[in-house]
Amino acid sequence: MEILGGPLFGVAGAGESHGPGITTIVFGCPAGTPIDRAQIQYFLDRRRPGGNKHGTPRNEKDQVVLLSGVYQDDSETLLAGPSIAISGEDIDASTESYQSGFATGEPISALVLSTSKKSGDYTQLTGDQGEVRPGHTDLVKFHQSRGFVDIRGGGRSSYRSTITDVIGGAIARSVLKQQFGTVVLSSICQVGNLKAEKSLADHFSDPNRIDVSELESLEQKLAGAELHTIDEAFANKAADLIIETRKGGDSIGAAVEVVAFNVPALVGAPLYDSLKVRLMGSLGGLNAVRSVEVGAGTDVIERLGSENNDSIRSNGYQGNNHGGMLGGITTGMPIVCRVGFKPTSTINKPQKSVRKNMEEIDFELKKGRHDPCVGVRAGVTLESRLAIELLNAVMQQQANRIDASQFQLPKKRPKKKIRWV
Repeated sequence: MEILGGPLFGVAGAGESHGPGITTIVFGCPAGTPIDRAQIQYFLDRRRPGGNKHGTPRNEKDQVVLLSGVYQDDSETLLAGPSIAISGEDIDASTESYQSGFATGEPISALVLSTSKKSGDYTQLTGDQGEVRPGHTDLVKFHQSRGFVDIRGGGRSSYRSTITDVIGGAIARSVLKQQFGTVVLSSICQVGNLKAEKSLADHFSDPNRIDVSELESLEQKLAGAELHTIDEAFANKAADLIIETRKGGDSIGAAVEVVAFNVPALVGAPLYDSLKVRLMGSLGGLNAVRSVEVGAGTDVIERLGSENNDSIRSNGYQGNNHGGMLGGITTGMPIVCRVGFKPTSTINKPQKSVRKNMEEIDFELKKGRHDPCVGVRAGVTLESRLAIELLNAVMQQQANRIDASQFQLPKKRPKKKIRWV
C-alpha cells in the first residue's frame, strides 16, 4: 500500500498514464478548512502536460472534479463544479461536483480524467518480445507483475501519477497558510552544467517572518515566468539549452530548490520519524530524482564546524545552513531543500538495450512524447510533497497536546428567570 504522508494527514491515489483517469483520496484534512476547486486547479495547471513549451507536447487539460469531503449550506455554490457523466448502451447518468466549501473532516476524493492519449505509440513495448527503454521501469515492472502490466506511458510509474501529490499538496497548503502563513515555493536552480546565481532561499533579507502578501507576489512572478526560476538571466540560457537538447533528440538533467517560508517551529521528531527523514524520502522518491540536499547540502563537507554552525541570538537563528531543521525538528527558519533530477529516460537517440526476454537489441524509440528536462514541471510536485509531510508532522505534534475542552458537547445554558419588582 502506498500512502504519501500519514498517518494523520495522508494522500492515496490510483490510475495509470493512459487509463481513464487519476483518482485521489486525501485523509485527515481538519474540518472547517476552506476547500476551493479553483485553487487546486491552479496548482494542477502548473503540473499539467502542455502547460509549458519546454515540457512534453502532450496536452492535457487536467480538470479536477471534487466528489466528497466538502460541504457548505449554500448548495448553489457548493455544487457549482463541473458536471460528470457516464453513458453507454443502457446508461445515461450525470451529476454535479463540488466547487467550494469547507472540509468536513471526512476523506476528500477527487478525479482527473485523461483525455490526450496515444496508446498506439507503445506497441513496440508490448509482450515478452517487447523492447525495453533504457532508464525506464519497463523490464522490472514487466517481470514483477508476471507480464500483467500496463505499458502505455509507463503505466503507474508515469509522472502523471503525481496529479495525486498536487491535489493533496494543494489542500495541505491551504491548512498551513491559514494557520501559520506558511507558503511553499520552488525555483529551478540548475539545468545541465548551467547554475543559477540567485537563490530562492536567499531572496528575503529577513527569513524569520515574511508577510504572506510578499510571498504571494513572488509566487505570481514565478508562475508567469517562461521557466519557473527566480533567476531571469539563468532562465534565458537554460531555456536555450533545453531547446538545443530537444532538437538533438536527447534530454538533460536539472536541480530544483524548494523552500517553505513561515514554518512553524518545534515540529518533527529526532530519529526514525524525523521531518528530515520524511522529506528526504518523500522528495527523493519522486520520479527521476537522484539526490536530495537539505540546507547547505554537500557544501558542508568542505567546512569546519565553526564555519557551518548557525549563530543564535535572542531574536533567533542568524543563518540557515541547517535548512530549517535540527535533529529532524523545525527551528522556525525556512525549510530549504535542493533536489537533483536525472535526464528524462525517454530519448530519440539509439541505445543499447534488450527485449523483455533479455534478447539484446539496438533500441530506437519509434513514437512517443516526453519532457526533454523533467525538472521544468517538477517544482509544483516537490512543493506539494513538502507541504503534505509538513502538515502531517504538525498534526502529529498537535496530537501530543490534549485539550479536554475539545472532548465534550456544548452545554445548553439555562434561561435566566426574569424577576419583576
